[in-house]
Amino acid sequence: RKVLAYLLSDLPMPKDADIIKEPTVVLGTGKAISGRVVLESSYTPAENLIFYDTQAPIAGWMLVSSKAGEEVVLVYEKGNRVISINMVPRNTFAGFFKGDVGSIIDISLKN
Repeated sequence: RKVLAYLLSDLPMPKDADIIKEPTVVLGTGKAISGRVVLESSYTPAENLIFYDTQAPIAGWMLVSSKAGEEVVLVYEKGNRVISINMVPRNTFAGFFKGDVGSIIDISLKN
């Protein structure tokens, strides 16, 4: 948890985002750390796209690449750090009936 907190300390996160423990992995030591953090959010990929589009630049992240469709991919740089944010709809059986889509946010990072 401490390593994740350090790696993500200056990256804005949706308020409702929860880390999905199983696919999350961090590799490396010292300043040579990379990893993958997977989050679950009740916001749609489009709503999370708007969130990152407004909040990431405020935190000093510069957008270098993006793709928007059903799947949203954003790539940001800050100094020598690179973060790729991939967002897809979280389609669940119960959510289908409730109209709750939500999203899975897959963040790959190189520190």
